[in-house]
Amino acid sequence: MSDVMREKLVIVGSGPAGWTAAIYAARAQLEPLVFEGAGSRTMIPGGQLMFTTDVENYPGFPEGVSGQEMMMAFRQQALRFDTRVITEDIVEVDFSVRPLRLTSSGGKVVEADAVIVATGANARWLGLENEQRLAQTGGGVSACAVCDGALPFFRDQVIGVVGGGDSAMEDALYMTKFAREVVVIHRRDELRASRIMQQRAFDHPKIRFEWNKVVTEVHGDETITGVTLEDTVTGERSELALGGLFIAIGHQPNTGFLEGQLELKENGYIRLKTPWRTDTSVPGVFAAGDVADDFYRQAVTAAGSGCQAALEAERWLAHGGAEAVLEDAAAGAD
Repeated sequence: MSDVMREKLVIVGSGPAGWTAAIYAARAQLEPLVFEGAGSRTMIPGGQLMFTTDVENYPGFPEGVSGQEMMMAFRQQALRFDTRVITEDIVEVDFSVRPLRLTSSGGKVVEADAVIVATGANARWLGLENEQRLAQTGGGVSACAVCDGALPFFRDQVIGVVGGGDSAMEDALYMTKFAREVVVIHRRDELRASRIMQQRAFDHPKIRFEWNKVVTEVHGDETITGVTLEDTVTGERSELALGGLFIAIGHQPNTGFLEGQLELKENGYIRLKTPWRTDTSVPGVFAAGDVADDFYRQAVTAAGSGCQAALEAERWLAHGGAEAVLEDAAAGAD
């Protein structure tokens, strides 16, 4: 058992929620250990803000701030209070035992009195075979315009963006810096994006819209050459030549590693036991940020819930934590 790490508090995730939780927990002398993630094609340490060029709605930044700059500042502030960080994923948990048990992608086994899950959400794909193949081989399909859009591959091309929310409008506007034309493909005849983002897209001379259309096929061998569109009203099919395609149709919560250890909502987000709190179905396990928020999904609300989770974890530990749970279980058995 000497290779098992024993911790008061483990925080899984490194977006606004995770780092805010770490700042509060570290200042409360809980000595938090953060697993910030190992990174993938669509998710890296720092979360979704690492893929955002300009954050204009976070209080305290009147001129705006880049998502990368903001998340580095969050991280540095957590480190200032001696937060420890491991750049690995948590791939397995056992929340049925005390202390709680977690296993990392690097093979580390951690026992913790309390856990804060702040793993955020990841990009959704259309689920088309050639979409996935071209995305994985760098063939011009991506779920992150800010990550890949500046590559020479996309310059002076006609670029497609699938989606109708704020993320899709941000991707479309971002790609106007590099593309000859940006075509927004949306399954409805109106956008879900905020009014200000809609207006920016409507006003931009490089952006046009394909309304009531869905992508049914992605064409191209080594690189994308175009897509097949189907009209959601008439069923009519058409071809659209493209030199790049960005998918911006929302996100799914990063809860796969939980494997039934926490109660989830029907859409996969963690169900909170108490409204407007962060406690989950397992005592001592708290959830913060987009992994539990399927409504707001904003950096400022994620940070706020990270604060809440740390405060709740601190108070839970101060009132007996796992010992209290075991005592209650023993009393129930009697």
